[in-house]
Amino acid sequence: MNGYVDRFSGRTTSPGASSTPIIKAESNGQRKAVSRRGRGVMQLMPFTSKRMRVSDPFDPIENIEGGIKYIKELLVSFEGNLTNTVAAYNAGPAAVRKYGGVPPYQETRLYVRA
Repeated sequence: MNGYVDRFSGRTTSPGASSTPIIKAESNGQRKAVSRRGRGVMQLMPFTSKRMRVSDPFDPIENIEGGIKYIKELLVSFEGNLTNTVAAYNAGPAAVRKYGGVPPYQETRLYVRA
């Protein structure tokens, strides 16, 4: 998976550095992973897949490319704050804005720590 991450984020960028642990937390690298909300290695939600132009969420290349694009978008939205970016990837940007940072959801707090 790291080769795909490097390919789409560059070896020295924050999105690449944050993508590998996100992949581990979301799917443990399983390309066919399915949850009640997401699909593929980065567990992209259908709406996010569509916005990031991911036609096959189970294609690890497309999924990682879309996930990294989304992380980059979140990084801009949260002015480079990686903690809020990771929290937004898990809980959604609206929740991070609502609480002015990491939402008080146990899942999200554990996710950000991981």
